[in-house]
This record gives sequence, C-alpha cells and structure tokens, in this order.
Amino acid sequence: MLNRRKYLQGTALVGTTAALAACGLGAGGGGDSGSDGGADGGPAPFTIYTARDSELADKVVADFEAANPDWEGMATILTLGAQEALERVRAESTNPQGDIWWGGTRQQLSQGAADGVLAPAPQEVIDAIPENYRDPEGLWIGEMLLAELFLINTDMISGDEVPADWDDLLEEQYAGNIVIRDVEASGTMRAIYCSMIDRLYDQEGSPEPGYEWLTRLDVNTATYAANPTDMYQRVSREEAAISLWNLQDIMLQKHGDFPMFDAVVPASGAPMLVDGLAKIKDGPNGAGADAFISYLMSSEVQTSMAEEYFQIPSIELDAEPDWLADLGLKELEVDWDRIAENEEEWIGHWASNIKGKG
Repeated sequence: MLNRRKYLQGTALVGTTAALAACGLGAGGGGDSGSDGGADGGPAPFTIYTARDSELADKVVADFEAANPDWEGMATILTLGAQEALERVRAESTNPQGDIWWGGTRQQLSQGAADGVLAPAPQEVIDAIPENYRDPEGLWIGEMLLAELFLINTDMISGDEVPADWDDLLEEQYAGNIVIRDVEASGTMRAIYCSMIDRLYDQEGSPEPGYEWLTRLDVNTATYAANPTDMYQRVSREEAAISLWNLQDIMLQKHGDFPMFDAVVPASGAPMLVDGLAKIKDGPNGAGADAFISYLMSSEVQTSMAEEYFQIPSIELDAEPDWLADLGLKELEVDWDRIAENEEEWIGHWASNIKGKG
C-alpha cells in the first residue's frame, strides 16, 4: 500500500494531506475551523510546504493523525528551503496549491504578509503568541526561536582549536576548513549573513563593513553546499570541520546520524531568529490548515518539541528543558527590522559580488 506521507525536494508533490477540524490549543480535535473542509464538511486533503527537518515533520504529522484518526494518511509534505517556500507561495498566488507554510524566518514571513499571500491563523493561536513573535494581524506566527551558531566536527577540532567567536572564523587557520550551506535558498543562512552585516552596520552607517567581513569569510570557505544534507555529509566526511547553522538542527543531527557534531555558542552571542509558520491565503483546504496549526501550537505539542527536538518555543512553557539550561545560550542583539528592510539587497550583493570570489 502506498504511504501517502512522503518527502520530496524541489517541485514534485506526493500524497495528500488533511487536518483536524479543530482550532483549540489542546492537542486533540473538536470544534469548527470556520474554513472549507471536505465536500461533506469532514476531513479533506491539505498540503504543507515546510523547511523543517523532515524526520521531525514526519513525527509531528504522525502524532497529529494518531490524535485525530479521521485524518490518517491524508497529509502531504513538500520539503523546500524557506526562501523557496516563499517564492513558491508567491508564484502560486493566483491558484494556491498549498495550505500551510511551515518554517520561515520573520523576514520571509513578513514579506509574504506584505505580498498579500497569507491568511490569519486561528485566533486562539494568535492570542497565545507574544506580540513580538508574530504579525500584528496573525498573518504569520512565530513557532520557535532559532539560535544561529557554529557547527563543528569534534573528530577534527576540539579545545583551543575551536573558534571562540564570529571574528575568529576569519583567521588563516580556518582557511579551507569551513563549509557553508548555500545562502540564497536558506532562511537560516540568510539570517546569519544578514546578522553579520547588521552587527557591523553602525561602524560606518552602511553595510560595507559587513560586506568586507563576508568577503574574508568567503576566502576561508571551502565550498557552498547545495542543501543541508549535503552540508552535513561534507562535515561528517571531514571535508571541513566547521559550518554555521541553527541550534535545533545541529542537536538533532548530533543525537541522530552524526554524533561527531556539536554546537558552539559564540562568545559574543548567537542571533536569535524567530522561525514560524503561516496559513496560505485561499489554499485548497483552509480548515485543514487551521486544524494542523492549532495542533502544532498547543502547549502539549510545544512542550514535547522542546524536550524531544531541542526546540525553543515562542509560547511560554511551565519549565525550561534541561538541555537548554545547560547550554549557556547568549543572544547577539541585532536589528531585525533593519535586516527585514535590507535582506534582499544585502543577500543580492553577496551573491553577485562576494560568493566564490575570495
């Protein structure tokens, strides 16, 4: 029998997805979504565009179906980079094919809201999210905070060999020992590179010091990996000892296929990126979108995600998970509003004038 919950890279869709008919913030079903469902008002297929880790997404969908068996086997997930998801939602705006965009930065989701391609999340979900972690009208909501820091291969470097802070990455000893996930299609990498520009912006009131910093990083970069899997494999094969990535994915890989990985918090701090999700405007199954979003953002599910998947939820939890308390995480303050305003220009400049030219 065909497993209808498959993961694809690129543009092909497989299977179909459907969601709860509920909008409450409990993990179970029940209630009226106020949106279209199946022809009989029951479960109907819906589609999730996601930049989240595929195993994590698979588990969440499986748990969603277990809690709501009427929806079993209806979920389709299309795995995309966060920037690719934004571009796809924009391109499909006259004939939307997806229902949920799960996994995107504050900047990307804000762009989608400004473009008019997103719809409000269920009100109960909006009310549970702090105002600084969501769109004012609920057109996107922050699911979690992603710390952006160093990924290292502990079989290759340890102790004093490990870079202590961002500027250490530019030292000659790390030349050819850094691999970077290609920046343009990655919400994580766009956020990291823009943060590096923004933290130096006030030196001259321009992005030039940041561009110079990225030029020097390019000199030390061995290669740009096509996707996260490519990056993980290159680091695990010891092609390079260092990468830049988000804390959650590093921890998932460390406790999964790549036990040699570890996360390093830079001494000056890690940019804390709001990573979120949105309901796609006029998607084929708005009821499914509402239901899945309500399930995902329930306190029960978010507590489980924090404990099992190294997630820092945007909603308030009763207690901080032990792994987070032990990490000693420090935030690097950057101006996310300035980043959102300038991201396209800054990343475009990097792609045209810096990438591969160091």
